[in-house]
Amino acid sequence: MEVLQFIHSYWAYLVLVVLVLATINALLKFFGDKEFDAKDFRISLFALITMHIQLLIGIIFWFTRGYFDEMSVGEVMKNGAIRKLAVEHPTTMIIAVALVTIGYSKHKKKLVSKPKFKVLSIFYTLALILVLSMIPWNQWF
Repeated sequence: MEVLQFIHSYWAYLVLVVLVLATINALLKFFGDKEFDAKDFRISLFALITMHIQLLIGIIFWFTRGYFDEMSVGEVMKNGAIRKLAVEHPTTMIIAVALVTIGYSKHKKKLVSKPKFKVLSIFYTLALILVLSMIPWNQWF
């Protein structure tokens, strides 16, 4: 369990760095009217992959953590700290992963660079905002 928490916590740093990089790359290239190239494809793909790996680790961690084994759903929902870890954090992160997945999928269907970067910019920025809002900052530093 501690190993899983360690992996989930430290993989999150990589996820955050890659997501920030992919988001900034998409925004800069969108507003700079740059051409979409293989490097841009790899950056957005790497963001997608790292987020999906983090999601899988998080799901395993959530089920092995056993939030609802010792407490009822009502008790979990009344405790703000546990509710954030057991409900709010996972739900928000799943939405963030879905946004990255949708953005990545939609950008592949675009044939021109500007619309590709626009889609990536919108979806990756929204995902980044959600990720930043749910990181347990008190545990990170």
